[in-house]
Amino acid sequence: MTDFIRLMRHLTMTHWQVQRAFPESSLSAIEAAVTRAEKNHAGQIRVVVEGALAATPLWRGLPARQRALDVFSFLRVWDTEHNNGVLIYLLLADRDVEIVADRGIAKRVSQETWEDICRQMEMAFGTGRFQEGVIAGVDAVAQTLATHFPLQPGGANELTDRPLLM
Repeated sequence: MTDFIRLMRHLTMTHWQVQRAFPESSLSAIEAAVTRAEKNHAGQIRVVVEGALAATPLWRGLPARQRALDVFSFLRVWDTEHNNGVLIYLLLADRDVEIVADRGIAKRVSQETWEDICRQMEMAFGTGRFQEGVIAGVDAVAQTLATHFPLQPGGANELTDRPLLM
């Protein structure tokens, strides 16, 4: 039954629903939050919102975590000079958040830390507070990165701060 419900949520998710959850003003606010956050640590944060899975991966039961890993690779979040990229991935149809950190960060920050941040974001999404949830997530990721990866002089911004809607 839950597979059928998930299937229907994904098949009925429209681009309009994604834009309603993340209008231009929200995307700009999230971009500003990422830009602000990256001034306090040496990490690189990328935010991606995907409305729904395509039919084939959905039919195969692809979990959000695996899709987040695919997006992390596809967008080359791993391809930063210091292996310090972090992807915040939201699968809107499932209201599921996944955080994928590059190997340089994963050595120091536990998966449990990322999962706690994801659950906090998902609680905000459950009440329709998408912008606030993402910004709180960006801030929590930034705080974690600042603890383990302080800002380095002359560090370049290697990943776009603009959220990507897929």
